[in-house]
Amino acid sequence: MRHRESHRSERIGWLRAAVLGANDGIVSTASLVVGVAAAEATRQNVLVAGVAGLVAGALSMAAGEYVSVSSQADTEQADLAREKNELATQPNAEEDELTAIYVKRGLTPELARTVAQQLMAKDALAAHARDELGLTAELAARPLQAALASAATFSVGAGVPVLMIVVAPANALVLVVAVVSLLCLVALGAIAARTGGAPAAAGAMRVAFWGALAMAATAGVGKLFGTTIG
Repeated sequence: MRHRESHRSERIGWLRAAVLGANDGIVSTASLVVGVAAAEATRQNVLVAGVAGLVAGALSMAAGEYVSVSSQADTEQADLAREKNELATQPNAEEDELTAIYVKRGLTPELARTVAQQLMAKDALAAHARDELGLTAELAARPLQAALASAATFSVGAGVPVLMIVVAPANALVLVVAVVSLLCLVALGAIAARTGGAPAAAGAMRVAFWGALAMAATAGVGKLFGTTIG
C-alpha cells in the first residue's frame, strides 16, 4: 500500500489566498463602515457605504488577482513554448541539461543520464517543465479560478461588518462593528496560523493589530471630517 504524506506546505497557496481575501474584506469594509459611522452618518448611509465597499472591493480583488495570475500564466506558457522549441531543435543539449540537474541533486552522472533519457522518452516537455522550470499541472496558474476565489473570500469577510450595520443598535454601531470585526480577525488569524503549523496566538495578534490600527485611523478621519464639515 502506497504511503501518501501530507505536508503543510501544500496548503500555502489556497490558504494564503483565502486568508488574504477574507482579511481584506473584514479590514477594509469594517474600516470604511467605522469611518462613515464616526462622521455621524445615518444607518442607511452607513449601510450604503458598507455594501458599496463590499461590491467594489470584491470586484477589485477579482480584477487584480485575474490580471496578476494571467501575467503568471502568460509567462508559464512562454517558457513552455520556448522549451518545446528547444526540445525539437536541440534534443541532445536538452538531455544534457536535464542530466546536469539530476547530478546536482545527488545522482551519479551515469544514473542521471539514464533517468533523463527515460523521462524524456516518456514525456520530454513534462520532464523539463517540472525539473527545469519548476512547473506542474497542480500548481499551474488559473486566472479565473483565482479571481473567483478572491472575490468570494473578500465578500465573506466584508459581509461581517455589513451584517453588523443591520443588527447593531444605532447608538453602538461603531463599537459593535469594531469589536465583532476584530473578533473575526483574531479567529481568522488563529485558524490560518494553526493550519499552517505556526503558533495561533502570534497569527491572531498580527491580524488583530493591523485591523485595529486601520479602524482607529478611519474612525479618527471620520470624526474629524464629520465635525469639521458638519
